Amino acid sequence: MNYETVIGMEVHVELETAAKMFCRCRAHHFQIPPNSHICPVCTSQPGSLPVINGRAIELTVMTGMALNCQIRRHSVFDRKNYVYPDLPKGYQISQYGEPLCEEGWIEMRVDGGETGRSLRRVGIVRVHLEEDTGKLVHSGNSSLVDYNRAGVPLMEIVSDSSLRSSEEACEYVQKIRQLVRYLGASSGDMEKGAMRCEANISVRPTGSVDFGTKVEVKNLNSFRSVRNAIDYEVKRQIETLEEGGSVRQVTMGWDENDGFTREQRSKEYDDDYRYFPEPDLKAVDLSDDWIEAVRSRLPELADARAPRFQSEFGLTAEEAALLTEDQALAAYYEEAASKPGADPKQVSNWIVGQLFRRLKEEEITIEEVQIRPDELVELIGLVKDGTINQTAAREVFDRMWEKDAASPTRIVEELGLKQLSDSGELEQAVAAVIAENPDAVKKIKTGNEKPIQFLMGQVMRATRGKANPQLVQELVRRQISG
Repeated sequence: MNYETVIGMEVHVELETAAKMFCRCRAHHFQIPPNSHICPVCTSQPGSLPVINGRAIELTVMTGMALNCQIRRHSVFDRKNYVYPDLPKGYQISQYGEPLCEEGWIEMRVDGGETGRSLRRVGIVRVHLEEDTGKLVHSGNSSLVDYNRAGVPLMEIVSDSSLRSSEEACEYVQKIRQLVRYLGASSGDMEKGAMRCEANISVRPTGSVDFGTKVEVKNLNSFRSVRNAIDYEVKRQIETLEEGGSVRQVTMGWDENDGFTREQRSKEYDDDYRYFPEPDLKAVDLSDDWIEAVRSRLPELADARAPRFQSEFGLTAEEAALLTEDQALAAYYEEAASKPGADPKQVSNWIVGQLFRRLKEEEITIEEVQIRPDELVELIGLVKDGTINQTAAREVFDRMWEKDAASPTRIVEELGLKQLSDSGELEQAVAAVIAENPDAVKKIKTGNEKPIQFLMGQVMRATRGKANPQLVQELVRRQISG
């Protein structure tokens, strides 16, 4: 029997706010001493009361707008009662019946088989706001708790069940990460726990309209784990059904090291959490003027920027997608491509080629690059006007990188890399190479043109790579035919 996979994703995003969700403690918690950013509120001391972080509300609403959601004018916070060992209150302040955002959608490209990649619209059920939990640290037979993360604003984005494979789920999570980064809502750094995922997975016979039993898989903190966990869980469920068993509704944890899911607990239903309105917080009421002010601050997102790059700068869809993947990268490219005299296509080639190479080698981001967009354009211009050739340009680029973006023109002068384009200077070098390689000359005269590239390479070596390649080829052909 053939089966269809049905997947819904829950993506948890830590918001980039200075303070925690309900207190004034710093929200930063990565690689700092345990329990150093805590107070009576986020550790739930008697008599302490929460106060809503307005910036977290704004970032959540902005995300909901970018996801085409309906924004609730009136929303409330609830108590979600569940005893987690790293929740100091014994309950979590979250949203349930009246979230900030709901009924949205996002478009992404999925594999359409023989028809290629096509657009798919994935529904967004809700975007709500809550507080993060603390972190358990296991040491031998003991478990320690660090409350630095407890109370950090956590936005949860819940999709519908329209995803059909692990690849689609990965593409969806990547789109969400790109979006929150563009908005400045979150770093989306999965390695640091700023974005985490849970997948609700079921299988059903192909053609069936009834859903199978849903299994929730937690601990998905990388794109690799999203893909591998879903593939494993789908395989496990199908094997269970084929053997005559039934899939139980449980919560599973993904073990990245061993490569399998492990049952953690039976799956709770909404009633098990005993939601009720948080009595210590007022409802959130948003005015139309406030909502429109937030909407006016929405930046241009990748889905709009990519087609604009295609029309304005003549890029292909693939090039535009690469250059708009990250907002800072897109801004860098646009600044360079918009400079007077810039060649947008060459700027794209240099960024995708040389710049990406160095970013990958040194594992840094575009924000850390010292070469300014105008300096990159200047370097490309030196190639275009014949001052240097491509080989020398790559050497200049690497020197600019190492010397904190020194002027390319000055580097060319310092290293003596100016291209030799004077035919008089090159005549002797070409003549010497031809004289030293009579076999190659003989092959060329009999109609085999491959040795021309060899002779050109010898001339380039003799001139330390400074010769104009087009002129060298012209001189080689002229001297051999003459």
